[in-house]
Amino acid sequence: MNGGTGDTGSGPGGRRRQRLAAGSVAARGRRLRLLARQTVASLQAGGQRSVFRGEGMEFDEVREYALGDDARLIDWNVTSRMGSPFTKVFREQRELNLVLVVDVSRSLLGGDGARRELAAWIVAILAHAVHLAGDPVSAYLFSDRRERWLPARRGRDHPLRIAGEVQAIEPRGRGSDLAGALRGVAGLLHRRATCVLVSDFKTTGFWPQLALLRRRHEVVAVRVADAADVDFPAAGAVDLQDPETGRTTWATGRSRRFRAAYGAYWEQHFREIRTGCRGHGVDLLEIATGDEPGAALASFFRHRSRRRRAAAC
Repeated sequence: MNGGTGDTGSGPGGRRRQRLAAGSVAARGRRLRLLARQTVASLQAGGQRSVFRGEGMEFDEVREYALGDDARLIDWNVTSRMGSPFTKVFREQRELNLVLVVDVSRSLLGGDGARRELAAWIVAILAHAVHLAGDPVSAYLFSDRRERWLPARRGRDHPLRIAGEVQAIEPRGRGSDLAGALRGVAGLLHRRATCVLVSDFKTTGFWPQLALLRRRHEVVAVRVADAADVDFPAAGAVDLQDPETGRTTWATGRSRRFRAAYGAYWEQHFREIRTGCRGHGVDLLEIATGDEPGAALASFFRHRSRRRRAAAC
């Protein structure tokens, strides 16, 4: 087993599907706007202008420390040079700079299409929620290379355009290079941004680049999950094809030992993803193909907002 997953085809029967491709453009637009408004309303109940603003502050200047100032904001470099304490001053960000970093590699787009559709819904809801807050949004789509860069724009049609690209793209690359994508995004950003990574995270070797991006920008990770990620079906002999490398291998779902090894491998991999995100200060949300993405996003950001307010007290 390797970093690119063997795709087993369709997952368990009876799962609900959020079909971005189904129905008319108008119907998709109405569904998207409803989900986005519900997400925004849920989060703005706490008084936030934007659901993704996070700290909502950016560095402005330093000034001499005054009695009552927060000692945690002392700038020790300036203090040592000047011989007296100086503190950092922050101002509220007037505009959110949201960048969606979306994995469109073959492992996420393969199989029965459920992961692709879920990823499209996630980015559409996030983009439209930011649009409703009056802020622009950009998107960086990647496989083992940069597939698309959609610069920051406002407008009602922009979220649907981003989601449409995720839904329809046929990637030129075969693999998934998250490390390269993080480097590419960092090179495009000239001011502080909130980066939301949307991926199945079936890749490795990206932690140093994530740490570098996290130093300058806020980073949130959303893992697109599916039961087939860890549950190999109890079927007969099948040929598994790695959608990213094209390599095939023979396996049988009748072997309990094989199914247990398959599940254990990916469970361990995803545990390492969770541990690594925590260690790098990156909040991680996992949404499965049977989940309602709007409700999952609203609950996640609402909880995140409460946690941040409690930490600031």
